[in-house]
Amino acid sequence: MSDDDKRKSDREPVTLFVEYEGADDLVGDYTENLSSGGTFVATNRALPIGTTVKLVLSFAGLLEPISIEGVVRWARGYQTSHEVVSDGEEAGCGIQFTPGPARDQLGALIEKIRDRDPKTVSRLFHVLVVEDNKHVATLIQDGLRGSARRDFGGGVSFVVRQAEDGRQAVEILRREQFDALIIDVYLPVMDGAKVIATARGELGLVTLPIIAVSAGGDTARRSALDAGANIFLDKPMRLRQVIDTIQKLIQ
Repeated sequence: MSDDDKRKSDREPVTLFVEYEGADDLVGDYTENLSSGGTFVATNRALPIGTTVKLVLSFAGLLEPISIEGVVRWARGYQTSHEVVSDGEEAGCGIQFTPGPARDQLGALIEKIRDRDPKTVSRLFHVLVVEDNKHVATLIQDGLRGSARRDFGGGVSFVVRQAEDGRQAVEILRREQFDALIIDVYLPVMDGAKVIATARGELGLVTLPIIAVSAGGDTARRSALDAGANIFLDKPMRLRQVIDTIQKLIQ
């Protein structure tokens, strides 16, 4: 690398990705910190004072991540090349935003997020996938997320939760709300039909769309539908079938 290339590389900002739990968390952080022209970012990466940083702010459902540049003004919790700061604190650094269009537009963008502007924030569709085959579960998860823009025009973002057995699925359903349940009929610990019956009965989830899947043929189909499933798909099912079914549920 030539000296000119090295100097160019040294000037490139460090990129830090900040993933919020949801829109309200980003709006809250703006109210408390970002609106003042800077923020604290938790990171184990030691950044010298004066380092130019590019912050990329995002959360599930934000159609385009927010990028804003700043400069490291202070650090804590680790040793930097410039100073030693006290141990025992959450490692991170204080970043002051660089004046410019991105900083000026941040407030207006936050207002759009607060108002759930459909051109800025997509609808979140929460799906619980209950499948003891991790490979199949991951294929469904990745397929749904990958189809969000292609098949749903970016108007929907999928938040996918996974469970590997029936008992774990019931516990998750007790604590969290979902827009759809995709469940294998044959599961360890508690089978899918029992989970479906529990969801419909004990948990009172009578309107939750439930898609049952299985390679068990007519026996599995009857078991799932009798327990309360809305739709049954034979394995091996095509991912296209799952996406088309979800589209119908959303519409």
